[in-house]
Amino acid sequence: MGAVSKLITEGIKSRVRRPSLFSKLTTVDDLIASGFFKNGMRMGWSGFTGVGYPKVTPIALAEHVEKNNLQGKLRFDLFVGASTASETEDRWAKNGMIARRYPYQVGKTVQKEINANRILFADKHLSEFPLDLVSGYYTLEKKGNDIEKLDVVIVEATAITEEGHIIPGASVGATPEIVQSAAHVVLEVNTVLPNYEGLHDITLGKFAPYKFPNLIQRVDDRVGTPYIPLDNDKVIAVIESEKLDKTSDSELQDDASHRIANNILEFLEHEVTMGRLPIHLLPLQSGVGNIANAIIGGLADGPFTDVEVWTEVIQDTFLDFWEHHKLSFASATSVAFSPSGFKRFYEMWDELKDRLVLRSQSVSNSPEVIRRLGVIAMNTPVEFDIYGHANSTHVCGTRMLNGLGGSNDFLRNSKLSIMHTPSTRPTKNDPIGISCVVPMCSHIDQTEHDLDILVTEHGLADVRGLAPIERAKLIIEKCAHPDYKPILKEYFDMAENKCMSIGAAHEPQMLDKVFKMHLNVMSKENTMRIKSW
Repeated sequence: MGAVSKLITEGIKSRVRRPSLFSKLTTVDDLIASGFFKNGMRMGWSGFTGVGYPKVTPIALAEHVEKNNLQGKLRFDLFVGASTASETEDRWAKNGMIARRYPYQVGKTVQKEINANRILFADKHLSEFPLDLVSGYYTLEKKGNDIEKLDVVIVEATAITEEGHIIPGASVGATPEIVQSAAHVVLEVNTVLPNYEGLHDITLGKFAPYKFPNLIQRVDDRVGTPYIPLDNDKVIAVIESEKLDKTSDSELQDDASHRIANNILEFLEHEVTMGRLPIHLLPLQSGVGNIANAIIGGLADGPFTDVEVWTEVIQDTFLDFWEHHKLSFASATSVAFSPSGFKRFYEMWDELKDRLVLRSQSVSNSPEVIRRLGVIAMNTPVEFDIYGHANSTHVCGTRMLNGLGGSNDFLRNSKLSIMHTPSTRPTKNDPIGISCVVPMCSHIDQTEHDLDILVTEHGLADVRGLAPIERAKLIIEKCAHPDYKPILKEYFDMAENKCMSIGAAHEPQMLDKVFKMHLNVMSKENTMRIKSW
């Protein structure tokens, strides 16, 4: 008891309001030395888009592997709602500690290992992953009524309630369902972060045919609890954490991202003028990255007021949106600010805590709710093609980037679906060596039936109600880079003539030529600017 009492710090006493959990206080070194962690375990973490992930235990496990030359010998199947951070996940990948990974990731080493098939990765719609997990889709050898799908789950909490339930931090993600699936739980109570209590609305998925509707009709509706329920008998360790999330600075907004943002803002104003959108717009969803930041930054300076947001991730420019009194309420599953952004967020806490809610990703990404609210969805692909299909995941059809994430949850079910990208990206040999507008996507995640608006810095193609050949002409004219426009026009004309000659010209393609631009950029020429078809 004496050893435990030394671990009951002032921070722990203020954050852990269930005294019976004090007996489970331990150090991470003692937990690892106990031999609990075994090769082949299925492990879940809290976290979403680089915030709210456990830090003490994963970092200590990596150090244990490095110190004892256990690289490739202590491997786990890792389940997280989305991405974590390089200090944990990338380091684990470097040490050969990840055997399988679900359903979304970010990190150069993780991606390298995935594309070498040393990590087996399966991406999934983020709205579906949590319920798939508790339904046993990743543990098919277990019986359906065995709810303990994961051997151990490590969760970061900013507080523990009197009943022993978890108050998360800057993200919720799939943590409720991951905890629900746990055989054992390790709690990392972070005492340097603020207590986020009151910011969350937590729900747990129900199994068909006993599912209830998500009774959300407004962005600010609450339908759950402010905590994640936890069976305290599953808790094997409580560890104090004093580590901050390792977030990155916001991506710089370049000229192309500003031009793309302006094209979208002008379109939204036109839709209001035409009476197809209300003056305060409909709830907005925005992805991550410099284009998303430019769009939200433009809205902060734009004409729209009392705007609502229904999205996955809140980034730095949303703080400007709030400060300019243009954003009335936001719902998300994560607040992923830069270090300076988190400082601003905490300074604005009293003003924002009643204008923001963090939900489970099964709700933030729920197709049912997205359709009911009429969300305007905006995301960035790898590429889109002349007929309006988009590729969000694979470079040249084979190299995995991060995963599908929530893009399809939103784009497939939104009132307006908008895909935005720079028209080109550089290669080693050519500053515009990659065209993001291609004859046919090398991998398709979003189909032509799901996308309404396609945008680059050169223009905006509104393809609602258009036939494939109409879409192709408009996308080439409005979205392609000037250097690629004649290349794409020539391809389309050739394909149309060839397909007309055989009576198959509804969506003309030449399968023997359609990927020539991709093949050329993969060759020593390293550019999509082909000389001829």
